[in-house]
Amino acid sequence: MDLILAVIPVELSASDDQGYENHISNGNGNGNGDSQTSASAHFFPLRAPASFQTSPYLGVANSISTMETHFGNLPMRLCGVLVPSLPSFDFLNSTTFWAYLFWILWLHRYVRLLVHCLSHWTYKSKPLPANPKYTNQDVTVVVPTIHDNPEELKPSLRSLLACNPACLYLVTPYDKFEALKKAAEQLGVENVQVLSNTIANKRRQLCEAIPSIETPITVLADDDVTWPSKMLTYLLAPFEDDKMGGVGSCQRVKRVWYEPWSTRIWNWLGAAYIERRNFEITATHNIDGGTSCMSGRTVAYRTEILKGHDFLSEFQNEKWGEGTLNTDDDNFITRWLVKNRWKTWIQYDPECELETTLENSMELFVLQCIRWARSNWRSNWTSLFIEGHVWKQQMWCTYALHIATFTSLAFLVDPLLLLSCWQATADWDTAQRERAFWAQFIFMFGFTKVVKLVGLFKRNPSDIVFLPVSIIFGYFHGLIKIYALLTLRTTTWGSRPDGDTNNDSRLQPLPRPSEYVASPKTKEHSDLTASSASGISDGFKIRQKVWGFLTRNQPEDLGKI
Repeated sequence: MDLILAVIPVELSASDDQGYENHISNGNGNGNGDSQTSASAHFFPLRAPASFQTSPYLGVANSISTMETHFGNLPMRLCGVLVPSLPSFDFLNSTTFWAYLFWILWLHRYVRLLVHCLSHWTYKSKPLPANPKYTNQDVTVVVPTIHDNPEELKPSLRSLLACNPACLYLVTPYDKFEALKKAAEQLGVENVQVLSNTIANKRRQLCEAIPSIETPITVLADDDVTWPSKMLTYLLAPFEDDKMGGVGSCQRVKRVWYEPWSTRIWNWLGAAYIERRNFEITATHNIDGGTSCMSGRTVAYRTEILKGHDFLSEFQNEKWGEGTLNTDDDNFITRWLVKNRWKTWIQYDPECELETTLENSMELFVLQCIRWARSNWRSNWTSLFIEGHVWKQQMWCTYALHIATFTSLAFLVDPLLLLSCWQATADWDTAQRERAFWAQFIFMFGFTKVVKLVGLFKRNPSDIVFLPVSIIFGYFHGLIKIYALLTLRTTTWGSRPDGDTNNDSRLQPLPRPSEYVASPKTKEHSDLTASSASGISDGFKIRQKVWGFLTRNQPEDLGKI
């Protein structure tokens, strides 16, 4: 049955028409006599005129009215179901919200900086004792190297030997042993020994030399560092404290002055990185004696720590995810000292300042930064959430260094600080608002981006021309950190072509558990009695399986057990 909707002409009497107009003027119309416009623009209950009430079309009209009532708003109701209501962003118009955001970001980002400034400026190295417990002859130096040209190592090795250690161990892979041994013989000293191991891996190379060390102090050093003549004297001073486990030194980068500007820029960025690191590690040591990493470029440890059975076992079998990690060696040793409550210190003196080299090209420097960032992510995650010792022993260092790894992204925080400063002062006078904004801008770029580099600028005032490059690279480094976070399972050296020869050994899959012999699950005491009889028979079955396997396989297959 088809439903036909038609316009029904209705003839109204004069009295009905007057009542209709009165109805509109009494609140349902616009009150200006424009009844047609009002009737078409509004839905309202309307009593039909007397002549219409007896009309045969009344039933049809009522049906149409009912349909309008129930289905007139149906499209809007359906939109409410199909499209969920969006959250309100009215708070973005609130100066209170922006003020809270500004102060939260400001305090989190700059309280630690201001505290570190005071701490760094008041930092003092341990003084040289009149009657030291240890002398240079109580020190063994270990230098792991994978350098392809041993001749280039001679200047560095001569500076180490000039400090007169008891012994110098050089450890290299088998394929480079003969060349390194020949270069060592040309040094003309007897206290240099060259060792070799199977692969190019720093942890494995260190473990090759550590068992042979006989002196109470061991110094680990990179193959590209240059020492001042009093390096060992200053490194030994903090070991007057029997609880001192590790001592590091301050550092600087060997500068290039006559290369193209592109090379000098990356060289300066490396120098700025080292200068900031000197600032941070002295500041945190002065507060709670902590740091996130004792740099392996040159660091002294008590030999008893390195030769400990537990240390060597865990050093060679550190777990990361589902693999065995054979990189980040200096991070591991630092965490081991914290775990076993050994103290650490930094000797921050010109007489104890080594010189090192970093990469001077864009590609290699960025790859180097990615490698450092991956190490920071892995080690700080382990310190905070796996081992957890820093929470109680180094509370300030936990906040200022470990947690900062997860929150310090300048390319996000700095724009938010400036935006929130501007929005929070929307109710202020225009002149005051602008003064507040520019004060924050000057503080951000004129103080916070400069204060850690003051030492660099004091030595070389002309370096101020590189400051804009430093600021821009600081924002880019936030992207490097994010990329490093997404590629944590990558362990390549990146910046050295000879550094990744044995990269597969740096993160190895954990061995599968034996199919034939497995450790029993822990049981409650009540379960042990009930299962004693079955345990005997189960043990017999296991021995049968092992014996059957041994008798079925050839000797070369026994490694499968």
